Amino acid sequence: MILQRTSHHGSGCGSKHAVSPLMARMSVPVAPRHRATCTAPWQRAAMGSRQSAMRAAANDMVPLADTVWPEDSSDAMSSTEEMDVEKNAWDVSSLSVVVVGASGDLAKKKIFPAIFALYYEGLLPEDFQVFGYARSKMTNEEFRNFIGMTLTCRVDAGAKCAAAQEFFLTRCFYQSGPYDQSAGFQALDKTMAEQEAASGKKRSNRMFFLSIPPNVFIEAAAGAADFCSSKTGWTRVIVEKPFGKDSESSRELSEGLAKHLREEQTYRIDHYLGKELIENLTVLRFANLVFEPLWNRQFIKSVQVVFSEDFGTEGRGGYFDQYGIIRDVIQNHLLQIVALFAMEPPVSLLAEDIRNEKVKVIRSMQRVTLDDVVLGQYRARKDNPGYLDDPTVPAGSVTPTFSAVAMKISNARWDGVPFLLKAGKALDKRRAEIRVQFRSVPGNIFKAKLATGMAAESASNELVIRIQPKEAIYLKITNKVPGLGMQLDTTKLDLQYTSAYKKELPDAYERLLLDVVNGDKRLFIRYDELQAAWDLFTPLLKEIETKKVPPELYPYGSRGPVGAHYLASKYGVRWSDLDEMDE
Repeated sequence: MILQRTSHHGSGCGSKHAVSPLMARMSVPVAPRHRATCTAPWQRAAMGSRQSAMRAAANDMVPLADTVWPEDSSDAMSSTEEMDVEKNAWDVSSLSVVVVGASGDLAKKKIFPAIFALYYEGLLPEDFQVFGYARSKMTNEEFRNFIGMTLTCRVDAGAKCAAAQEFFLTRCFYQSGPYDQSAGFQALDKTMAEQEAASGKKRSNRMFFLSIPPNVFIEAAAGAADFCSSKTGWTRVIVEKPFGKDSESSRELSEGLAKHLREEQTYRIDHYLGKELIENLTVLRFANLVFEPLWNRQFIKSVQVVFSEDFGTEGRGGYFDQYGIIRDVIQNHLLQIVALFAMEPPVSLLAEDIRNEKVKVIRSMQRVTLDDVVLGQYRARKDNPGYLDDPTVPAGSVTPTFSAVAMKISNARWDGVPFLLKAGKALDKRRAEIRVQFRSVPGNIFKAKLATGMAAESASNELVIRIQPKEAIYLKITNKVPGLGMQLDTTKLDLQYTSAYKKELPDAYERLLLDVVNGDKRLFIRYDELQAAWDLFTPLLKEIETKKVPPELYPYGSRGPVGAHYLASKYGVRWSDLDEMDE
């Protein structure tokens, strides 16, 4: 695609075509994945290893709001100039990272520590700056003290950690301003330009993280796009979930963003996709011959994706009550896991090839109906308060804090295989895992040799991918109990990450922020993928809210409502995470 810089007051792509601004801006960028493309001062490396990851950056070289299509262009950049990889090389470029909403908890606890971790690992360019932008009034020194308390190093960092923190904080700057007024973003642009000029680099790349409430997404994106776009490099904007509350609000949000951002510049982040075991999911499946031939309806009986927390809303009930567990966890985190798990093999590891397959499988899913859903809400137990005891929760709220959902995929690979999703708060333990139950061995000649009390279904193989905590992959197999007799029992072939890999796993935000720097969108959500996901759940959510469906109560710290067990039995399976062997 050839792009042209036009007047800043131009109307953009959508003004001369009978298409929506969002669809007019969608394209298919090429973004190879390179993990360590940038270097810290002590790790200067050859630029050649970085060049392929920088090709995606060339797509973003013009200001966000100043794009027209080729037929409208009389003075367009040539494709050779636009795709000049050397223009994105870090020896002639600087990087500015802007956290909008810098005074919030997410920024303080997750985003700034992740940026520092990338710097410490040598994954940021030598010339980088970090800017905080929020409504709170702070000086640069106050801002540095604010984020300095949350910066940590890996366990093996040693004495270098303190020096690294001190240097990192000298590269951090703050600008206060409103999210919905141009003056603040113009001041931010001036502050950024001053620091970028000090680097002496010809090109300035800018990355924005919108760590703000969704009701000001569009205004903040407009401010960043219209007043803070890089004039010489790429500009990318990260949008944190929630992406709306249903199909209509999600579409409205996306189209609002598209008036200021091209699709390839918009990075919709779901931090759960940055988890180590989620990224390993495609590797496990496609790099191991033993699994892919079994990854279908012929051998798999059910797939269960479980997300449980052992704490309640704890003062955040007012925010949670606006969304509920289905919007907060199932429609995004768990559905994204299912899409990666169930998709067809992509033609390559390029972001668009993988995201195309995810969209296909989501569109193959049947819409969720109320008959395949169980809703629950935790109540008080002993010293633990119930959901309605949270003073921030509206009296009499029927918002579910637990839900179990049965999903079906109507394609040749998965027809007839139930995908059971379960998520809840205030349950007996904290965990997130994928559990793949394989079918029983037909005509099993060892059936009579099973251990006492061992059900035939328990003898089936099961693959468990534990996302958190204590990351692990293990396969349950039937094995002979040692001794002179012939008795069978179930055991595990177990890969525990903490014992197999003697290094600390990176935080999900570290991985995802690095991907944005590298222009890799493989783990980010595309517009059509987002809409397809909302279309699956919107009718259900509207029915629940219209009918005010009462949730089944369950005690704080329990395994959840009894109805979840009936839902599983409806499909001839049981929740295998309740098996004591896997505790």
